[in-house]
Amino acid sequence: MDIDQLLSELRTERDRVDQAIAALEALDNAPVPGMGRPKGGTSFEFGASKPTGRGPRRMSAAALRRIAEAMKKRWAARKASATAPRGKAAPKARGGKRRISAAGLKRISEAAKRRWAKVKVAKTPARRGMSAVARKRLSLLAKQRWAKRKQAQKA
Repeated sequence: MDIDQLLSELRTERDRVDQAIAALEALDNAPVPGMGRPKGGTSFEFGASKPTGRGPRRMSAAALRRIAEAMKKRWAARKASATAPRGKAAPKARGGKRRISAAGLKRISEAAKRRWAKVKVAKTPARRGMSAVARKRLSLLAKQRWAKRKQAQKA
């Protein structure tokens, strides 16, 4: 292959690459809708990180005033509906922590006692499930054993 032909092909290749780079740089510098321009210039060095995200959003003074007025109206309406009488007296404003009433505490306590009673019954040994006659017979046998032991100790 001829060196002159090779050089001309390389130059045309270089021109195409330069055109592609220029097009990409133009895209990089073009404003993107909803995005601010990159900070710190337009060219980036190799290995340097590109700025990401948006810059600060700025609103006009008129837009800020409109938003402020709308919020004031909303809060005024909310406050007016909160203070309006509802048929019965409005609740008293309380400061500090909310406390549970004595009746509420009693209900919670009773419910807890019922739950623990169920747990206790479930954990009881099988002997407690005996009939009254069987318990009485077992008690008599135990008394007889103790009586024998006492006699053995006296002798």
